[in-house]
Amino acid sequence: MENTPLTGAQKTRLRGLGQTLEPALKIGKAGLSPTFFREFARLLPARELVKLRFEGADRHVRAALIAQIETETGVVCVGSVGHTALFFRQNPEPKDRVVTL
Repeated sequence: MENTPLTGAQKTRLRGLGQTLEPALKIGKAGLSPTFFREFARLLPARELVKLRFEGADRHVRAALIAQIETETGVVCVGSVGHTALFFRQNPEPKDRVVTL
């Protein structure tokens, strides 16, 4: 994504695309583990847009987990509602991109 921040319109489009997605991964009480990050890294190039579900965490814990995921993986959280969050990272190879902005 060449370090270009997303515009509001782009985030709105991505949230619209994400409404029909099922959560690809669930984060339980154990929090973020190396296994989670490996699986998340495996999903991103193929999907670009990944929905996560947080099980049993209050809003402050969810916000901290979202920030940690963004920092450690280089993704952008395009929206979070309740116990779900939607993350996006564009594939660096234009021919392999799934989502068009």
